[in-house]
Amino acid sequence: MKQPLRTLVAALLAAAPLPALADTLIDNVRGETIGADGKLETFAALLFDDGGTIKAVYHKGDKAPRRKDYQYRLDAQGKVLLPGLIDGHGHVLQTGFAALSLDLSNTTSLADALEKIRNFAAEHPDRPWILGSGWNQERWGLGRFPTAADLDKAVPGRPVWLNRADFHAGWANTVALKAAGLTAAKPDPAGGRIERLSDGTPAGVLVDNAQDLMTPAIPPPTPRDYDFALQTAQRELFRRGVTAVADMGSEIKDWQAFRRAGDANKLYVRIMSYALGLDNLLLIGGPAPSPWLYSDRLRLNGMKLVLDGALGSRGARLKQPYADKPGSTGLSLYSETQLGNLMSRAAMDDFQVAVHAIGDSANATLLHTIDDLTQTYHGDRRWRVEHAQIIDPADWPVVTHIAANGGIIASMQPVHQTSDRTMAEARLGPDRLKGAYAWASLKAAGATLAFGSDTPVELPDPWTGFAAAITRQDASGAPEGGWQPQEKVDRLTALTAYTTGAAYAGFAEKRFGRIAPGYRADFVLVDTDPMTATPEQIRKTRVLQTWVGGGRVWDADHPEGGAPPPEPAKH
Repeated sequence: MKQPLRTLVAALLAAAPLPALADTLIDNVRGETIGADGKLETFAALLFDDGGTIKAVYHKGDKAPRRKDYQYRLDAQGKVLLPGLIDGHGHVLQTGFAALSLDLSNTTSLADALEKIRNFAAEHPDRPWILGSGWNQERWGLGRFPTAADLDKAVPGRPVWLNRADFHAGWANTVALKAAGLTAAKPDPAGGRIERLSDGTPAGVLVDNAQDLMTPAIPPPTPRDYDFALQTAQRELFRRGVTAVADMGSEIKDWQAFRRAGDANKLYVRIMSYALGLDNLLLIGGPAPSPWLYSDRLRLNGMKLVLDGALGSRGARLKQPYADKPGSTGLSLYSETQLGNLMSRAAMDDFQVAVHAIGDSANATLLHTIDDLTQTYHGDRRWRVEHAQIIDPADWPVVTHIAANGGIIASMQPVHQTSDRTMAEARLGPDRLKGAYAWASLKAAGATLAFGSDTPVELPDPWTGFAAAITRQDASGAPEGGWQPQEKVDRLTALTAYTTGAAYAGFAEKRFGRIAPGYRADFVLVDTDPMTATPEQIRKTRVLQTWVGGGRVWDADHPEGGAPPPEPAKH
């Protein structure tokens, strides 16, 4: 059962991070970071100043720092210290809202989900709408989308709206459909689909852009709701060791929440923001990317576009029809001309461009569009492909050409491969699997890998993602030997993709992502060394402490706040 709202508020306030202290030494660590040469570098201590910037890194055998050079000392007692992990693709406010609403991610059947929905509604009789997310009909083995009639069995009298796990479809009950004015006469919107009964009546699920039809009926969150969701999201990230995130799809209300938190000194996580679409880009950024704000905690980098849907809802755009639905090739949210025009409009003002592309057709369209744009927009562009889940191997040479002409980022989520494996096999058939979740091939083609979670689609858990990246197996060890094992990456590549690679993807590689002098003192102390531990051990990693800018933002021994500061050094 969820805690009462006042209890959560009290916990968040109590967990306010400790400020950066006067020069602080953290020693007796088993430190690991990616060096400037891209190789693993080990160290034994680090010193940072009261502004949260690393002053010195001490390696084994170095002369110990003099006690007069620091005021505080923390003995890490031999624990592993790593750079703060970076989630290369997440949705910050959605993560907070998801944590505060109905979570269906662990449901195993339709009946299980309906029972959880029924109980949640009973526990919250004052809520005019029941909102939540996380359902997945594939995980339920349902063989179809759920319907409004199914949902009416759990909550018949109040509107219910539940996002699918990938947020590319939503499930409504009959009251919600009526509130949104959805009838058989309502046509499908461009880039969206209304699932229908045989007589044309909306069946209850809205796919991709059709979800927007529900938005006007749902009471919008207040600014106070946004602020609370942001604080909740930060806590979800910090307790898993994530100190920075690329927010993929910031809207103006999200940006305003980030700014309010920054102005109030309550923005602790580092956010590399990508505005959702051109309208939000112009509202937030205007003529150019923003400067780094709040001591490198916030920057508007560029624009995020969504080119197609997801495999689970059969919205991902494929070159050939779905193996399990021969009449469909998915959805395109933009024509190739529209895509090129929007990307060009952002690029002309030096905004970085990030585009969601999952199906092989969508990825081919995006890659060829980028290749065309490199002829006009030169320099260090770092074009971002978000997800890049299915790429026809015939298009890998285009990746190589872009990599040499402006740079290309493959922003991917390793845990998607383990979550989607059986569904992807059903959707694609055997002939298209070679280009599925092809991390190693994309790296070999010249792309920079940036790993993330797509939170709240998946938990913002880099340790599960790390284990998936090096094994291509799920938590049970399936399948034996790994799925499409040629696409595994080594541990160095995985750590890079969660640190320096993700920082580079957001033009932050000179600010954070490494443990080195001049970088922000963002780091985690953990009980497991991901470079030597078994995949099972990595998945169970316990984050002991998380620090951002030299301030402690999470302590596992004091999860509600109140952790003691480092001890003063004895001179």
